[in-house]
Amino acid sequence: MGIGLVDPILPALSSKLHATPSQVSLLFTSYLVVTAVAMLVTGWVSSRIGAKRTLIAGLALIVVFAALAGASGSIGGIVGFRAGWGLGNALFIATSLAVIVASGSGGFAGAIILYETALGVGIAVGPLLGGTLGGISWRGPFYGVAVLMAIALVATVTLVRPTPAPARKTGVTEPLKALRHRGLLILGLTALCYNWGFFTVLGYAPYPMELDEHQLGLVFTGWGILVAVFSVFGAPRLQARFGIARTLYANLVLFSLDILVIALFTSNRVVVICGVIVAGVFIGVNNTVTTQAVMTVSPVERPVASASYGFVRFIGGGLAPFVAGRLAEHFDSQHAPFYLGAAAVLLGVVILTAAHRQLGEAERAQAAELAAAGPVTARRERLEESALAEDLGSAT
Repeated sequence: MGIGLVDPILPALSSKLHATPSQVSLLFTSYLVVTAVAMLVTGWVSSRIGAKRTLIAGLALIVVFAALAGASGSIGGIVGFRAGWGLGNALFIATSLAVIVASGSGGFAGAIILYETALGVGIAVGPLLGGTLGGISWRGPFYGVAVLMAIALVATVTLVRPTPAPARKTGVTEPLKALRHRGLLILGLTALCYNWGFFTVLGYAPYPMELDEHQLGLVFTGWGILVAVFSVFGAPRLQARFGIARTLYANLVLFSLDILVIALFTSNRVVVICGVIVAGVFIGVNNTVTTQAVMTVSPVERPVASASYGFVRFIGGGLAPFVAGRLAEHFDSQHAPFYLGAAAVLLGVVILTAAHRQLGEAERAQAAELAAAGPVTARRERLEESALAEDLGSAT
């Protein structure tokens, strides 16, 4: 929820703190670049203090720095506190996925779907709450994140069971060494390009829409609902029918075309709004299919693979909003950022073709894992998916 909570107030921050869109975009840049670099040490930390303590440390950092961002009176202060927020984010997200995969009773695929569903529901609800709080004050969403993360912190302390200590301690350089593996590196670079387009839409689209905080919250809630629905329902069905490679190729091409439509009709508010909401379809599919592929294709331990992948992909997400703002200012055009975003996603398709064989191997490995789980586990996964559908329906 914290991801989308701040998005509806970006134009308000620009207006009330007398900052340009590129300066406001540094909220994403400082947050995601620090997250990317910190991903390299998450395994080193969690293998020494344990997964639960790492989750607690990450959440505590987010609570502190989100509250400090809300209390800040300048864009520079908020950007700085967002960097500390990014450190906590890295400790939490890299470890949480590993804990869910280890704890889930529905197998690896079921755990990934559960993770992406929780992410999707949070992304869907976050902007709605952010728009409501932002309508009261631009500080509201920051304090809202602090409260939400405090609730998550208490829940983690009281409800998450301590995980067994890892058999060995992870070296600090292991995530970088893991990038020597062709499949992991190619998928990471593809995700970097994809995230460039994703965060161009997320970080810059609010400006040409020219909506207030409540209206922006509703737009990004519609976007988030589609992210959630296609993460849990669309992605597994598309992958089962067309395979990993064809699903990713088609999805990235369609996402690129969607951003291109936004680029061509940036001055048309209705087209931009529709383009942003429809983007949720492609983001939801990509998140689930790519995450499963990364966890399967890499020969290294899954926490190390997650850290390596996160390091590469978040670099694209961090740089894209800042570059978008600078491009718009340099060319005096709101179209330019989206042209670059569309081109970046299309470049990701070209890069992905270099890992076609590895994607085939990942598909066969996932099929073998599901077959080994047996009919009982497969039936449980279907029941869990049905339960998730009911939860998602009530949440949205």
